[in-house]
Amino acid sequence: MSGKAVVTGIGVATANGLGVEDFWAATRVGKNAIDRITRFDATQYPSRLAGEIHGFEVQDHLPGRLIPQTDRMTQLALVAADCAFEDAGVKPGDIPEYDMGVVTASTSGGFEFGQNELKKLWSQGSNHVSAYQSFAWFYAVNSGQISIRNGMRGPSGVVVSDHAGGLDAIAQARRQIRKGSKLIFSGGFDASICPWGWVAQIAGGRLSTSEDPERAYLPFDDNAQGYVPGEGGALLILEEEETARARGAENIYGEIAGYGATFDPKPGSGREPGLRRAIEVALADAGVEAGDVDVVFADAAGTPWLDRQEADAITAVFGPSGVPVTAPKTMIGRLYSGAAPVDVVSALLAIREGLIPPTTNVEQSAAYDIDLVTGQPRTASVRTALVLARGYGGFNSALVVRATD
Repeated sequence: MSGKAVVTGIGVATANGLGVEDFWAATRVGKNAIDRITRFDATQYPSRLAGEIHGFEVQDHLPGRLIPQTDRMTQLALVAADCAFEDAGVKPGDIPEYDMGVVTASTSGGFEFGQNELKKLWSQGSNHVSAYQSFAWFYAVNSGQISIRNGMRGPSGVVVSDHAGGLDAIAQARRQIRKGSKLIFSGGFDASICPWGWVAQIAGGRLSTSEDPERAYLPFDDNAQGYVPGEGGALLILEEEETARARGAENIYGEIAGYGATFDPKPGSGREPGLRRAIEVALADAGVEAGDVDVVFADAAGTPWLDRQEADAITAVFGPSGVPVTAPKTMIGRLYSGAAPVDVVSALLAIREGLIPPTTNVEQSAAYDIDLVTGQPRTASVRTALVLARGYGGFNSALVVRATD
């Protein structure tokens, strides 16, 4: 066995597309999906824009018994898992149950479900609270529901490290493949566009208060003032390369080739943030040099001091304007644990097509010495891509994906 972990199936749901082809058709041309919130009345809040998923009717995809048990994020994740199985040309029963596992990331858990049940508790009493509240809000619920629904009894878990969590989960999945598991689901989903979740996000102090959907989320722009949240995410099926080829896998999108993670030092310590080191570790783990990387998918916090840190880290490793950089999440918002897995999907599809999707709406500031792809997509030979993610509180993660022959 080669020990290489490859991606053979993808399930993705974002504000600009449900499913691989719809998502990529919108992303490759820079279709903006950020708009005013419709899931609740946000007029009383300072931030009123989000990347909402429209047109998702859960009853068209899941059995009725599951719907009252699950939060919106879990419903999206379960449907994405079904899509990933179909994309990979695998059915749950095709692989022994103990050879399949699930490792996902979560940031907020089932906020909307929790809010609704707490509202019942306050207004009607404890007898009216759903028994499913005991787990539907929990961070590990996506891993649990996916594994139960598909009879997956192999290694499973959940990672909670905010936006960095999606990459950390994929790295954990790669580790399980190297240990001998035949198939691991990995990625992340979040959907906390509800009053309770919204207040929590505003409290972090990093949300944009712009009223203009076209100029609200502007990483690396002089007018950056924070980010716009979104909902959704992506799930990937990872398999060992030789095993995947032996079964005649219909799609092999690319290899999860390298990973690095660090934690920022204490504020005020005078030490540099840990992102540069995470990049260097990921490149070394993949066995590639900086010059081998064809594109960087940036974390793109949209907050000036965080953008400064990220730009400095990229420049330190690749040199001034040394590599194309893009942040297609400006079309859909930051998806918390789902953000980085969606960027991994974009990186794999960029490799497939030879095209770097643009960072929409942004006018790059001269203060950042990076080669940001803005306005239009850029045609390029993409064989190796680097995905970056940073989590609130100091988490830094970097993942290298590359083409397979």
